[in-house]
Amino acid sequence: MTPAVGDNHANAAAASSKPTVLITGANRGLGLEFARQYSAEGWHVIATARNPERADQLEALAVEIAPLDVADPASVDALANSLDGRSIDLLINNAGIFPRAGGIEEIDFDDYSRTLTVNTMGPVRVTRALLPNLRASEMKKVVNITSRLGSIALTGNGVFYGYRESKAALNMFTKILANELKPEGFTCLTIHPGWVQTDMGGENANLTPEESISGMREVIATVGPEKTGTYWSYGGEEVPW
Repeated sequence: MTPAVGDNHANAAAASSKPTVLITGANRGLGLEFARQYSAEGWHVIATARNPERADQLEALAVEIAPLDVADPASVDALANSLDGRSIDLLINNAGIFPRAGGIEEIDFDDYSRTLTVNTMGPVRVTRALLPNLRASEMKKVVNITSRLGSIALTGNGVFYGYRESKAALNMFTKILANELKPEGFTCLTIHPGWVQTDMGGENANLTPEESISGMREVIATVGPEKTGTYWSYGGEEVPW
Protein backbone atom coordinates (compact mmCIF):
# COMPACT_ATOMS: atom_id res chain seq x y z
CA MET A 1 0.00 0.00 0.00
CA THR A 2 1.20 3.53 -0.80
CA PRO A 3 1.99 5.36 2.47
CA ALA A 4 -0.20 8.31 3.38
CA VAL A 5 1.50 11.62 3.92
CA GLY A 6 0.21 11.82 7.48
CA ASP A 7 2.23 8.79 8.63
CA ASN A 8 5.31 10.91 9.33
CA HIS A 9 7.31 8.23 11.13
CA ALA A 10 6.98 5.66 8.35
CA ASN A 11 7.48 8.18 5.56
CA ALA A 12 10.50 9.83 7.17
CA ALA A 13 12.09 6.42 7.67
CA ALA A 14 11.44 5.50 4.04
CA ALA A 15 12.96 8.76 2.80
CA SER A 16 15.93 8.95 5.17
CA SER A 17 18.45 7.41 2.78
CA LYS A 18 17.02 8.91 -0.40
CA PRO A 19 16.72 12.41 -1.81
CA THR A 20 13.14 13.67 -1.56
CA VAL A 21 11.18 15.50 -4.25
CA LEU A 22 7.73 17.00 -3.81
CA ILE A 23 5.74 17.45 -7.02
CA THR A 24 2.49 19.40 -7.24
CA GLY A 25 -0.17 18.42 -9.76
CA ALA A 26 1.26 14.91 -10.03
CA ASN A 27 -1.89 12.97 -10.87
CA ARG A 28 -1.50 13.32 -14.65
CA GLY A 29 0.56 14.77 -17.48
CA LEU A 30 3.96 16.23 -16.67
CA GLY A 31 3.57 15.80 -12.93
CA LEU A 32 2.81 12.11 -13.27
CA GLU A 33 5.83 11.60 -15.51
CA PHE A 34 8.05 13.51 -13.07
CA ALA A 35 6.84 11.15 -10.33
CA ARG A 36 7.43 8.10 -12.48
CA GLN A 37 10.97 9.05 -13.50
CA TYR A 38 12.16 10.24 -10.09
CA SER A 39 10.70 7.16 -8.42
CA ALA A 40 12.43 4.89 -10.96
CA GLU A 41 15.75 6.59 -10.11
CA GLY A 42 15.39 5.85 -6.42
CA TRP A 43 14.12 9.18 -5.12
CA HIS A 44 11.50 9.38 -2.40
CA VAL A 45 8.60 11.05 -4.20
CA ILE A 46 5.84 13.01 -2.50
CA ALA A 47 3.25 13.33 -5.26
CA THR A 48 0.38 15.72 -4.63
CA ALA A 49 -3.06 15.78 -6.22
CA ARG A 50 -6.31 17.59 -5.53
CA ASN A 51 -8.18 14.27 -5.42
CA PRO A 52 -5.78 11.47 -4.45
CA GLU A 53 -8.61 8.93 -4.42
CA ARG A 54 -8.86 9.36 -8.20
CA ALA A 55 -5.11 9.18 -8.85
CA ASP A 56 -5.08 5.58 -10.05
CA GLN A 57 -1.87 5.96 -12.04
CA LEU A 58 -0.05 7.39 -9.03
CA GLU A 59 -1.26 4.48 -6.92
CA ALA A 60 0.61 2.15 -9.27
CA LEU A 61 3.91 3.89 -8.46
CA ALA A 62 6.00 3.48 -5.32
CA VAL A 63 5.34 7.05 -4.21
CA GLU A 64 3.85 8.86 -1.25
CA ILE A 65 0.58 10.55 -2.23
CA ALA A 66 -0.67 13.71 -0.53
CA PRO A 67 -3.81 15.80 -1.04
CA LEU A 68 -3.16 19.36 -2.19
CA ASP A 69 -5.15 22.10 -3.88
CA VAL A 70 -2.62 24.86 -4.54
CA ALA A 71 -5.43 27.43 -4.81
CA ASP A 72 -6.68 26.69 -1.29
CA PRO A 73 -4.60 28.21 1.54
CA ALA A 74 -6.03 25.74 4.06
CA SER A 75 -4.98 22.81 1.87
CA VAL A 76 -1.45 24.20 1.55
CA ASP A 77 -1.22 24.71 5.31
CA ALA A 78 -2.48 21.16 5.94
CA LEU A 79 0.22 19.74 3.67
CA ALA A 80 2.93 21.76 5.41
CA ASN A 81 1.71 20.62 8.83
CA SER A 82 1.73 16.98 7.75
CA LEU A 83 5.35 17.34 6.60
CA ASP A 84 6.59 19.13 9.71
CA GLY A 85 10.15 18.13 10.56
CA ARG A 86 10.89 16.42 7.25
CA SER A 87 13.41 17.67 4.71
CA ILE A 88 12.58 18.22 1.05
CA ASP A 89 15.51 18.41 -1.36
CA LEU A 90 13.62 19.46 -4.47
CA LEU A 91 10.26 21.19 -4.86
CA ILE A 92 8.68 21.11 -8.32
CA ASN A 93 5.77 23.55 -8.67
CA ASN A 94 4.06 21.88 -11.60
CA ALA A 95 0.31 22.29 -10.97
CA GLY A 96 -1.29 24.63 -13.49
CA ILE A 97 -4.28 25.32 -15.72
CA PHE A 98 -4.62 26.69 -19.27
CA PRO A 99 -8.05 28.11 -20.15
CA ARG A 100 -8.39 28.54 -23.91
CA ALA A 101 -9.38 32.21 -23.85
CA GLY A 102 -9.22 34.28 -27.03
CA GLY A 103 -8.90 38.04 -27.41
CA ILE A 104 -9.51 40.67 -24.78
CA GLU A 105 -13.22 40.85 -25.54
CA GLU A 106 -13.56 37.13 -24.87
CA ILE A 107 -11.96 37.12 -21.42
CA ASP A 108 -13.96 35.36 -18.72
CA PHE A 109 -12.79 37.12 -15.57
CA ASP A 110 -13.63 34.19 -13.30
CA ASP A 111 -11.33 31.98 -15.40
CA TYR A 112 -8.79 34.80 -15.56
CA SER A 113 -8.69 35.15 -11.79
CA ARG A 114 -8.49 31.40 -11.21
CA THR A 115 -5.61 31.11 -13.70
CA LEU A 116 -3.58 33.68 -11.78
CA THR A 117 -4.52 32.05 -8.47
CA VAL A 118 -3.43 28.56 -9.54
CA ASN A 119 -0.48 29.34 -11.82
CA THR A 120 1.14 32.19 -9.89
CA MET A 121 -0.15 32.41 -6.33
CA GLY A 122 -0.19 28.62 -5.97
CA PRO A 123 3.58 28.21 -6.35
CA VAL A 124 4.16 31.20 -4.06
CA ARG A 125 1.95 29.69 -1.36
CA VAL A 126 3.47 26.23 -1.62
CA THR A 127 7.05 27.48 -1.67
CA ARG A 128 6.54 29.71 1.36
CA ALA A 129 4.81 26.93 3.30
CA LEU A 130 7.57 24.41 2.58
CA LEU A 131 10.58 26.69 3.14
CA PRO A 132 11.40 25.05 6.51
CA ASN A 133 11.52 21.65 4.78
CA LEU A 134 13.71 22.96 1.98
CA ARG A 135 16.03 24.71 4.42
CA ALA A 136 16.55 21.38 6.19
CA SER A 137 18.07 19.96 2.99
CA GLU A 138 21.53 20.46 1.55
CA MET A 139 20.20 20.55 -2.03
CA LYS A 140 17.60 23.33 -1.56
CA LYS A 141 16.12 23.43 -5.07
CA VAL A 142 12.89 25.09 -6.18
CA VAL A 143 11.77 24.52 -9.77
CA ASN A 144 8.79 26.33 -11.25
CA ILE A 145 7.29 24.88 -14.42
CA THR A 146 6.62 27.82 -16.69
CA SER A 147 6.06 28.23 -20.43
CA ARG A 148 7.74 29.96 -23.33
CA LEU A 149 4.45 31.87 -23.53
CA GLY A 150 5.50 33.62 -20.32
CA SER A 151 8.58 35.16 -21.94
CA ILE A 152 8.06 38.87 -22.62
CA ALA A 153 11.05 38.91 -24.97
CA LEU A 154 9.58 36.10 -27.09
CA THR A 155 5.99 37.35 -27.16
CA GLY A 156 4.78 37.30 -30.75
CA ASN A 157 1.36 36.52 -32.13
CA GLY A 158 -1.40 34.94 -30.11
CA VAL A 159 -3.35 35.97 -27.06
CA PHE A 160 -4.10 33.69 -24.03
CA TYR A 161 -4.06 36.70 -21.72
CA GLY A 162 -4.49 35.08 -18.32
CA TYR A 163 -2.19 32.13 -18.99
CA ARG A 164 0.67 34.17 -20.43
CA GLU A 165 0.45 36.77 -17.69
CA SER A 166 0.36 34.09 -15.00
CA LYS A 167 3.55 32.50 -16.33
CA ALA A 168 5.32 35.85 -16.74
CA ALA A 169 4.48 36.60 -13.11
CA LEU A 170 5.72 33.14 -12.09
CA ASN A 171 9.01 33.89 -13.83
CA MET A 172 9.34 37.13 -11.88
CA PHE A 173 8.58 35.30 -8.64
CA THR A 174 11.37 32.84 -9.45
CA LYS A 175 13.85 35.66 -10.02
CA ILE A 176 12.92 37.51 -6.83
CA LEU A 177 12.98 34.31 -4.77
CA ALA A 178 16.39 33.41 -6.17
CA ASN A 179 17.78 36.80 -5.16
CA GLU A 180 16.37 36.54 -1.64
CA LEU A 181 17.47 32.96 -0.97
CA LYS A 182 20.83 33.00 -2.76
CA PRO A 183 22.77 33.67 0.48
CA GLU A 184 21.29 30.44 1.88
CA GLY A 185 22.55 28.33 -1.04
CA PHE A 186 19.21 27.83 -2.78
CA THR A 187 18.85 27.10 -6.48
CA CYS A 188 15.63 28.55 -7.92
CA LEU A 189 14.85 27.87 -11.58
CA THR A 190 11.99 28.26 -14.01
CA ILE A 191 11.74 25.75 -16.87
CA HIS A 192 9.74 25.64 -20.11
CA PRO A 193 8.70 22.00 -20.73
CA GLY A 194 8.14 22.37 -24.47
CA TRP A 195 4.93 21.58 -26.33
CA VAL A 196 4.01 18.23 -24.82
CA GLN A 197 1.40 15.58 -25.61
CA THR A 198 -0.70 15.98 -22.46
CA ASP A 199 -4.30 16.98 -21.79
CA MET A 200 -3.06 20.58 -21.76
CA GLY A 201 -0.78 20.36 -24.80
CA GLY A 202 -3.00 18.20 -26.99
CA GLU A 203 -2.25 15.25 -29.24
CA ASN A 204 -0.59 17.36 -31.95
CA ALA A 205 2.26 18.45 -29.68
CA ASN A 206 5.76 17.47 -30.80
CA LEU A 207 7.09 16.05 -27.51
CA THR A 208 6.14 13.06 -25.41
CA PRO A 209 5.98 13.50 -21.64
CA GLU A 210 8.95 11.13 -21.35
CA GLU A 211 11.10 13.35 -23.59
CA SER A 212 10.11 16.59 -21.88
CA ILE A 213 10.62 15.31 -18.34
CA SER A 214 13.91 13.62 -19.18
CA GLY A 215 15.22 16.92 -20.55
CA MET A 216 13.97 18.96 -17.60
CA ARG A 217 15.45 16.52 -15.12
CA GLU A 218 18.82 16.95 -16.79
CA VAL A 219 18.55 20.72 -16.35
CA ILE A 220 17.50 20.31 -12.71
CA ALA A 221 20.40 17.96 -12.03
CA THR A 222 23.10 20.07 -13.66
CA VAL A 223 22.17 23.68 -12.82
CA GLY A 224 23.41 24.67 -9.37
CA PRO A 225 23.39 27.71 -7.05
CA GLU A 226 25.77 29.64 -9.28
CA LYS A 227 22.98 29.84 -11.89
CA THR A 228 20.07 30.44 -9.54
CA GLY A 229 17.37 32.73 -10.90
CA THR A 230 17.62 31.54 -14.50
CA TYR A 231 15.02 30.55 -17.12
CA TRP A 232 15.53 27.34 -19.08
CA SER A 233 14.03 25.21 -21.82
CA TYR A 234 13.70 21.43 -21.44
CA GLY A 235 16.49 21.07 -24.02
CA GLY A 236 19.07 22.81 -21.83
CA GLU A 237 19.01 26.26 -23.46
CA GLU A 238 18.48 29.45 -21.48
CA VAL A 239 15.32 31.37 -22.40
CA PRO A 240 15.21 35.19 -22.52
CA TRP A 241 12.93 36.79 -19.95
